[in-house]
Order: sequence, then structure tokens, then C-alpha cells
Amino acid sequence: MAVDFSKSKTRENLMRAFAGESQARNRYTIAAKQASRDNLYSISQIFLFTADQERAHAEVFYELLRGQTEQTIEICGGYPVNLAENVTDLLKSAVHNEMQEFEDVYPEFAKIAKEEGFDQASGAFDMIAKVEAVHGRRFALLAELLGKNQYFENPDGGEWMCMNCGHIQKGKMAPPVCPSCHYDRGYFIPVELAPYLMPELI
Repeated sequence: MAVDFSKSKTRENLMRAFAGESQARNRYTIAAKQASRDNLYSISQIFLFTADQERAHAEVFYELLRGQTEQTIEICGGYPVNLAENVTDLLKSAVHNEMQEFEDVYPEFAKIAKEEGFDQASGAFDMIAKVEAVHGRRFALLAELLGKNQYFENPDGGEWMCMNCGHIQKGKMAPPVCPSCHYDRGYFIPVELAPYLMPELI
């Protein structure tokens, strides 16, 4: 028999998840500003892209609380403080947070929701956990490329796309300035990470 939702752990966990996703969105928006200050415009855009997906996650969890409108839900939770001057460090912190949600937090919330009889909430936790894993792996790849100084360079040759005008540069490194629109190198992104670009279009 299902637990009374107003007295359930799932109700609190949904609010914890809403709060966590909301904070993640703000952390990534702040990280995007740091990336822009470091002239890493394309990484700034990836942070903002991810931040908007966190907003969507927050909305999913918030909608599942619709029956609690005008109620105040008291929760106890811990949330990370990730402040760093180095974008690579911000990416590594993001990896930790995303993988923690994927491996620990949301699977536990899903299990509790299932036990309490809230299958829709359980499913939401499970599905969003899988997305957080994608976020974590993407941030990990970016941190690795930056850490190895391979985000704009590849000794074996590569391709980069300017996020401003779409110019594709082939060679061992992205140019200091886009030869087409004259935007800074920071607007370039490795082609394999470029949005909406399919191999057959190159």
C-alpha cells in the first residue's frame, strides 16, 4: 500500500532534487562566466547548455510536487561549494557532482520512491540519473583535454569548428584567430564535440 505522499520521504527527496538541480544550474552559469573570462567561449557554452538541462530536471521534479502547492517543504541537505579560478578545476568538480547523483543520490531516491509506491517519481529519478552520467562524462572529457593541452591542439591532427561562424579548421591546432570571422581561438571547439554537426556534413 502506498505511503501518504504528504508524509513520504519521496516528497522530501523531490524537493531536495529540485534544490540540487537549481543550485547546479546556478553553479554552471557562474562557471560559464569564469570560462568566458578565460577566453574559453566554447566551454562557457557547454556549461550554459548543461545548466539549461539542469533547469529542465528541476522542472520535472517540481511538477511532481504540484499537489503540494502552497505548502512549505522543510528539507535537510548538503550542497557543494565549487569556486575555483581554474576552469579545469571547475570541470573536475562538476564531474564529481554529476557522478555522485548518477551513482548514489538518485538511485537511492528512486529506490525509496519505488518502495513508497510512487512509480512516476522513481522513474524520473532513474531517467535523470542517466542524463547526469552523460553530463559527468562530458565534463570529464573536457577536463582531460584541457589538462593535456589538447583542447585546441592535436599532434596527430584534428578539426575544430568556430562556434561563432561555423568555420572548420583542419590541422594540428585551432588558429589563434578564426580566419573567417576573426573571433578569438576560444570560440573553437573540437569538431567531435560541436553541436548538430554530423560527419557527412564535413
